[in-house]
Amino acid sequence: MSICVALLSALQDGLGVKVCSLPVGSKRWLDWRREIELLSDLAYYGLTTLSGYQTLGEEYVHMVQVDPTKHRVPSRARRSLFVLLHSFFPYLLEKVLVSLENELEGGGARQRQAASWSWSLEAWLRRGVQRVVGLLPEPQRRACLPAVSVLRQALTLLQHLHVALFYLSGSFYHLSKRAAAIRYLRVSGLQGDDSTIRSSYRLLGALSLLQLLITVSLQLNNYRKKQRARQEWQLHRNLSPQHTHSGGGPQGASCMLCLEERRHSTSTPCGHLFCWECITEWCNTKAECPLCREKFQPHRLVYLRNCS
Repeated sequence: MSICVALLSALQDGLGVKVCSLPVGSKRWLDWRREIELLSDLAYYGLTTLSGYQTLGEEYVHMVQVDPTKHRVPSRARRSLFVLLHSFFPYLLEKVLVSLENELEGGGARQRQAASWSWSLEAWLRRGVQRVVGLLPEPQRRACLPAVSVLRQALTLLQHLHVALFYLSGSFYHLSKRAAAIRYLRVSGLQGDDSTIRSSYRLLGALSLLQLLITVSLQLNNYRKKQRARQEWQLHRNLSPQHTHSGGGPQGASCMLCLEERRHSTSTPCGHLFCWECITEWCNTKAECPLCREKFQPHRLVYLRNCS
């Protein structure tokens, strides 16, 4: 049993290196990376937690899983719930959010052809998302797109918050264990330096909470700056409508986002030109050039004066 678990653990650690060396190439590996990781996680936890055995880490630190009574090992239903929430639910949630974001952006048209002839869980989820998004009017689609991005960021912040709370209380390390109400119990006696170790963990938890607060503050400040820039743009456009349509620039100077004559030309760091309003709206969801996909921060946009 220990040999099988060790092999699966090694498979999990070296999966990216081994699969990329197969003849199918790196593109096929990237296409199926999450599915292979999901299968390896299910196999690993199926042979350990679901079968009633300790994982390698639990065996090393002499800890066992217990139910809320702290007198019995978790039932098979609790262990099954933990494995599904820990392995399958994040995979499913990621696929749904990515499909929803692509469909709201209008980028699912290219994927729709590939999904029409192939059947997989991802294609089935994408078709379901397409049906749901197709029922929404265009204004609601534009309103839902930032909400999906905020939701993905909120999930990441929630995980960091849960880890910080674990360092402070020492109850649940994973959200899946909290949902399944599975705790840990040490099978060896307490050591003399346990109080020092726990105080160090509490300090680490306080630092993690401080880092989380700073991250949230920076994100809120960035959001306020974007809102202020959008309001200033709306005011500037309303005060000078004649500048929007004036100028002797060529008729071919169009924005690749709105496909209309470019207004208030703005350059990305890579040199591509767009409307100020179009590129700032784009940067609210993706901080990259719509044409060449070069990553950049929104503050690096350059507003070009006297340029059509």
